[in-house]
Amino acid sequence: METEKNTQQKSKPSAARDETVIHIKGLKKSFGLKEVLKNISLDVKRGENVVILGKSGTGKSVAIQCIVGMLVPDGGELTVFGEAVAGLNERELKELRMKIGFLFQGGALYDSMTVRENLEFPLTRVLKLNKQAEIDQKVEEVLEGVGLADAIDKMPSDLSGGMRKRIGLARTLIVNPEIMLYDEPTTGLDPITSREISELILQMQKKYKTTSIIITHDMECASITADRIVIMNDGEFITEGSFEKLKSSKERFVRSFFN
Repeated sequence: METEKNTQQKSKPSAARDETVIHIKGLKKSFGLKEVLKNISLDVKRGENVVILGKSGTGKSVAIQCIVGMLVPDGGELTVFGEAVAGLNERELKELRMKIGFLFQGGALYDSMTVRENLEFPLTRVLKLNKQAEIDQKVEEVLEGVGLADAIDKMPSDLSGGMRKRIGLARTLIVNPEIMLYDEPTTGLDPITSREISELILQMQKKYKTTSIIITHDMECASITADRIVIMNDGEFITEGSFEKLKSSKERFVRSFFN
C-alpha cells in the first residue's frame, strides 16, 4: 500500500504536488484562560494526506475547526487556497466550505432520512441539482465507492457503526470537495472495521484526488493513511515525519505512541 501511494504521488505534476493549499503560521486559540493552540505552524500540499496525532484534549480538533471557520483563532496566519479564512465574509466563507469536506466522529447523518435522502440532501441544497436522473447517478456512484450500494433505502438506525462511517464519508465526498478533514474517523470501531475505514480513506483520496488532514490517536489508521504525521502535545506541534521515521524516534513522548 505504501508503494502504491508513493507511485501515485510521483506521477503527479510537480507544480500541483508542491502547491500549498493550507497554510498555518503561528496560530493561537484560547478559551478563557485555557490556551488550546500555542503558536502552531503547518503547510499542507495539494494531494497530501497529513495525520495529526495526539492524545485526547491536546487541541487537534480545534485546529481543523479553525480551518473551516467554525472557530476564529486569536492570532497567527491561516490561509486556505491562498485566502485568509479570518478575513472572509459570510458568502465567501460559505463558498470556501463548499470545497471542504468535514467528516465528524459520528458521521452526522440525519436520523429521520434514509441513506438515499441523506446523500440527496447536499446535492439539492449545496450543488442545487434538480434533475433526478443526475442525482440518482451520483448517489449510486458514491455508494458503490464505499461498498454500500445495497444500503440505499435503509435508515441510519439500521446501520452498524462502520456502515454509518462509510455513509458519512459518502455524503461528504458526493459534492467533490478538494480538501477532506477527518475528526477521529475510527473512534468507537472494532479493529477490523477501523482498518477497513482507514483503507477506504486512502482509496477515496486516490479516486477523488483530495488533500486530507486526519485527526486521530489510532496508530494503525495513521500508518495506513499518512503521507506525513505531525505529532501534537499540549496545543503545540512538537515534531513531524513519516510513520517509519517517527517510529524510530528516541524522544520519549513520540515513542509512547508506538509502544
